[in-house]
Amino acid sequence: MTDISWLAVALYALPLAAIFAIYAVRRHRRERGSRDELDAALKSGLVEPPSLHPIVDTARCIGSATCVNVCPEQALGIIGGKAQLTNPAACIGHGACAAACPVDAITLVFGTERRGVDIPFVKPNFETNVPGIFIAGELGGMGLIRKAAEQGLQAMATIVKRPRTEAPLDIVIVGAGPAGIAAGLGALEHGLRYKIVEQEADLGGAVFHYPRNKIAMTAPVDLPVVGRVQFEEVSKETLLAFWQDVVARAGLAIEFNARMEKITRVGDCYELETAQGTLTTGAVLLAIGRRGTPRKLDVPGEELPKVVYRLIEPEQYQGRRVLVVGGGDSAIEAALACAEQPGTTVTLVYRGEAFGRVKAKNRERLDAARAANRVDVRLLAEARRILADRVELTVDGETATIANDSVIVQAGGVLPTALLRELGVTVETKYGTE
Repeated sequence: MTDISWLAVALYALPLAAIFAIYAVRRHRRERGSRDELDAALKSGLVEPPSLHPIVDTARCIGSATCVNVCPEQALGIIGGKAQLTNPAACIGHGACAAACPVDAITLVFGTERRGVDIPFVKPNFETNVPGIFIAGELGGMGLIRKAAEQGLQAMATIVKRPRTEAPLDIVIVGAGPAGIAAGLGALEHGLRYKIVEQEADLGGAVFHYPRNKIAMTAPVDLPVVGRVQFEEVSKETLLAFWQDVVARAGLAIEFNARMEKITRVGDCYELETAQGTLTTGAVLLAIGRRGTPRKLDVPGEELPKVVYRLIEPEQYQGRRVLVVGGGDSAIEAALACAEQPGTTVTLVYRGEAFGRVKAKNRERLDAARAANRVDVRLLAEARRILADRVELTVDGETATIANDSVIVQAGGVLPTALLRELGVTVETKYGTE
């Protein structure tokens, strides 16, 4: 080979070799970071995804890292050339990873082999196994604001294709949260005869019960009448004000203080009994939360007036000794909000070994509060008896008593399984399945 030929090879090969070397170094560093993140999650016990999450088929995965790049929570990483959930507790079910995967190697599932999740059976068109009964949003396992809203719209696109009945309404939407409001907008767009019923005195669904100034996570979504909504991180108050403006501008028909009490099939229609009366409709969309009835502790003294199941105004606990029970985001946020009040002492009790179902930002804030002695965290702990001025606990098998003025229970809610089963809706327990 001539000197000119060698020179040509060098001119092309050396830059390519440098590019590949830089790529290899960067990939190695990124993989090392992913391994460190996974090791930290394992050591902390943060291995249970709280909601919908990805399972990667390693036989199909090509390690492109597309899923890693699009994950809003940075819950995925590349290990051994394959995508893996490296920060399971941070995953809150956006599902962007599955949509971005170029080889369809990701499946989104509910629950894990260790922890089952009860999910009503819902078809891809959001109809349950009972004709005319639809589910959208949190009840169906999708608590994200954007996706709940999208599901409400998609359900309306299905309902408009149903044959009309003799009922005065085509659809009754139960719940005025993001899924219900979006469904109402969809009903308007499609010219459906509809009504939204809400058990509370105001709209917002689960957001309505957030503590004051809580930051809600969402993503851009397109809504009829309104157009594109650009929120990403937004306070409870701002989000509620936005929804209220949407309702006013669109003229949505919402009946408040209308708690759903019973649904009865009558021919090809449904009669829905609420606290405000009876509505007859061709179909029902359940856009309600999974909380249903707040889960109680079932311990002596729980009936005392100092025990509550939601936090709205942290200021009312100023100067008090507060016990918060729970291991999710709501419990941690309640504890942190109370700890910010002057003269308030806060104890956070959780029966698990670690807070494995909370957002990374909340874990960081809690760690900072613990380091500053603003929140006393007791793991492997449960309340056993509540008295007027104290609470008796078991902590890692040992008995303890703490002085107390107020108890805030944030232990989630009981899925309205009885209502669903009365309607004939199948409820499945998912252990890492679709």
